[in-house]
Amino acid sequence: MEAHYQKYMLEFKRPSGTSRGVLTTKETWFIFIKEGANFGIGECGILRSLSIDDRADYEEKLKWACANISLGVETLWEALIEFPSIQFGLEQAFLSLKSENPFKLFDSVFIDGNAEIPINGLIWMGAEEFMKEQITEKMNAGFNCIKMKIGAIQFDNEFKLLSSIRGKFTEEKIELRVDANGAFSAEEAMGKLEKLATLKLHSIEQPIKQGNWDEMALLCKQTPLPIALDEELIGVFSVTKKRELLQTIQPQYIILKPSLVGGFRGSQEWISLCEELNIGWWVTSALESNIGLNAIAQWTATLNNPMPQGLGTGSLYTNNIESPLEVDGGALHYRNTINWDLSPLKL
Repeated sequence: MEAHYQKYMLEFKRPSGTSRGVLTTKETWFIFIKEGANFGIGECGILRSLSIDDRADYEEKLKWACANISLGVETLWEALIEFPSIQFGLEQAFLSLKSENPFKLFDSVFIDGNAEIPINGLIWMGAEEFMKEQITEKMNAGFNCIKMKIGAIQFDNEFKLLSSIRGKFTEEKIELRVDANGAFSAEEAMGKLEKLATLKLHSIEQPIKQGNWDEMALLCKQTPLPIALDEELIGVFSVTKKRELLQTIQPQYIILKPSLVGGFRGSQEWISLCEELNIGWWVTSALESNIGLNAIAQWTATLNNPMPQGLGTGSLYTNNIESPLEVDGGALHYRNTINWDLSPLKL
């Protein structure tokens, strides 16, 4: 068995605004494993300034993982506990290697082309007119769940945008989610939550910065609007610490990005705790290429969570890997009539 990795720069079709600035490119890393005639591929989707493994020794750890690939996925996963995106890439690559089809990681009616995964339509941060344009596009595309990132423009203007949607569509017609990415101060958060709650939103992600457990716990206890933890989960490695976080904060939901929380195994630990503590959850991609998105979508399909998931990022890039994944009518589909094309990777 041998392995190697390759860096790949994904290029956005248009600049995409986040709380950490405007993105025009996004680097990712692919791990390839070969054993005899078998081939496996996985994606290590690091997010600079957000991933806990955004470290100077990241590539060194990739080299080490490839040099020690014969240790197997379980041993490597344990050894790379502080590198969740590499853990996830290795999980994918080993599943891919063992499969008759290197792109079929999990059996489900989804990958057979007989089911779809409902997803939210993502509205990126930006100027008010740009956000309006995106909202119109998502409505026309048939989405019945919209997620809007807030915190880039004046809150009152963002509230007006959300009000305009709710004025046209009831909560039964359109589910509205917002993602604050920690933009609110602890002092102002409750007032903003109360105002947003008048629009009958589904939830708000990470209203205040992660790491403020006591303040977040108070918000979750008193909130008129369900709160979902996102960034709060990053860097929490042990099951004991995960349990402590959930029991302390008691959120209404958590959001799982496998690249940021230790792949399938790390995510499943969170899910098991949530089910034990009666906390809701859903899955979101973290700007991976279609390689990583494919893995996340196939795994998510096996979980039978009926909520809209955050898996609509496959069409963001000009140079993505062509795949059977396709968004249509507010849902993600696997079109078996479309072939994978790895030629951009120059294998």
